[in-house]
Amino acid sequence: MRPSANALLLLAALSLQPVAGASAQVPLPDERPQRIVTLYQGATDSALALGLEPVGVVESWLERPMYRYLRDELPADVRYLGLETQPDLEAVAGLAPDLIVGARYRHAGVYPLLSRIAPTLLADSAHDFEAMLELMGEASGRETEAREWLADWRSRVADFRCRAEARLGDAWPQRVSVVSFRGDHVRLYYDGFARHVLDQLGFQRPSGQQGSGWGIKLVSRETLPALDADAIFVFMRDDAAVAELHREWTAHPLWRRLEAVERERVYYVDPVIWSMGAGILAAHRLLDELYDHYELHDAVRQGESGQC
Repeated sequence: MRPSANALLLLAALSLQPVAGASAQVPLPDERPQRIVTLYQGATDSALALGLEPVGVVESWLERPMYRYLRDELPADVRYLGLETQPDLEAVAGLAPDLIVGARYRHAGVYPLLSRIAPTLLADSAHDFEAMLELMGEASGRETEAREWLADWRSRVADFRCRAEARLGDAWPQRVSVVSFRGDHVRLYYDGFARHVLDQLGFQRPSGQQGSGWGIKLVSRETLPALDADAIFVFMRDDAAVAELHREWTAHPLWRRLEAVERERVYYVDPVIWSMGAGILAAHRLLDELYDHYELHDAVRQGESGQC
């Protein structure tokens, strides 16, 4: 993520002073930013949820240049700034933004440069979408909208938990695994956006998945028992190598012996929504998928005791 020589010269010439601290400089209410640049996907999602129109965004990992669920909400003249791992700093400066929003794990190294362009907000976690929404609401003067989104989210979380318990009874809460098939390995997630949402909804982690960090890479089919859970959520890219590895692993006897496989509780989910969106809009779509997978829309009917 090293800036070009031209970017360094350009940024060194700017007269703005760097922001103290790497978390945020929140503009005063009478200085609400009008030109916002978002440098990771959760920030773009959050901005659009709040009714903001970024002047610059980073490209999506799939469905380029932007995920379909966000594409129609962006202004037609939005500037794409490269990938979030290496945004074009010269282009960012050229947009003359009032506020830049990034993620600490991606942009801490270039924070001094970004903060010379404009007040810069860095999310501590790329998957804590509630914290990002609150911070962006405060920074943009849209605290009311952020609170409304969060209140609606918490209401839906409570409703899901009630309906899941009503339908599954003693089988709730379920232990679940989150799995991504790649071209040469399988990823088992202990952390991340999907796990953050699942934890809120009351799902549990299998006893062997309590480690720190994002998770583990599995390179041998003999490690398939590590996936064992009451249910498995699988996401994968539309890629020939991924499809071949998936075919090989799911044909293995150890896969067929997994409890989730035997009970037909393997759910294939949208990788954009479950892994890459990382904002409040993606969280609601993820929850929509779970309502469908567990058939919870009618789980508690009108007139039943304990209705949700």
